[in-house]
Amino acid sequence: MATSLITTTQPAPAAARPAPHRRTAGRRLGPGPRIKFGFLIGPLALLALWSAGSATGLLDPRTLSAPWTVVTTTAELIESGRLQENLLASVQRVALGLAIGVPGGVLLALLSGLSRFGEALIDGPVQIKRAIPALALMPLLILWLGIGEVMKVSVIALGVLVPIYVHTHNGLRAIDSRYVELASTVGLGRAAFIRQVVLPGALPGFLLGMRFAVTVSWLHLVVAELINSTSGIGYMMDLARTYGQTDIIIVGIVLYGLLGLFSDATVRLVERRALQWRRTLAG
Repeated sequence: MATSLITTTQPAPAAARPAPHRRTAGRRLGPGPRIKFGFLIGPLALLALWSAGSATGLLDPRTLSAPWTVVTTTAELIESGRLQENLLASVQRVALGLAIGVPGGVLLALLSGLSRFGEALIDGPVQIKRAIPALALMPLLILWLGIGEVMKVSVIALGVLVPIYVHTHNGLRAIDSRYVELASTVGLGRAAFIRQVVLPGALPGFLLGMRFAVTVSWLHLVVAELINSTSGIGYMMDLARTYGQTDIIIVGIVLYGLLGLFSDATVRLVERRALQWRRTLAG
């Protein structure tokens, strides 16, 4: 009996085991391995289509300049110093807007996320601002702040504040309640609770908000620079519109697009490094 039991429980020989189905063998579920510089593939594909359309005559050069014309115009703008001067002015405005809007959004998210009274007081006005377009605020901001740099930076800061607040607040409220109970059990104080539980828990939401914020900052910069500016990429484009210089307008559009693309890529790199502990499809 014992010999029979041992014999029946031994694994079957390898030859007798059913072979895995050919279609499923080795198949990996999920998005697959990471592609180095994969974020450039889509823009390069658009560039290829643009070049093909210009070379075949499908795109009228009077309405959309060819890529090689844009490259030549960019070289001329760099040689004259106009591009560097206007680019520096735009980058400074965006940097100041982010420097004001990001801490402001985080502070409001903490006050709202950690207090029901704070949420009742803060969340409504932020959602109202979220629903109001930047162009609708411009006349009021001009009356309050004039048409100088303060108004332009304020437009960017207000635009940045909203996505930072929304996603950080959502990250705070998504923290597992068991961590809160554990913090209470071990007797963490308020400051230690925020530093060791709240901030790490809200980090994924904050970084997602930063991705939206850096893109929104360039969008609001366009609005700000098209109103009575004397420097910046938007000013250069508006001046080109006056003289019908389509190639310079395309240079500005491409520049805005590249700035947004590489800003987002930088935040994604930081996000990937800071959240290595998470096992997700993105990893």
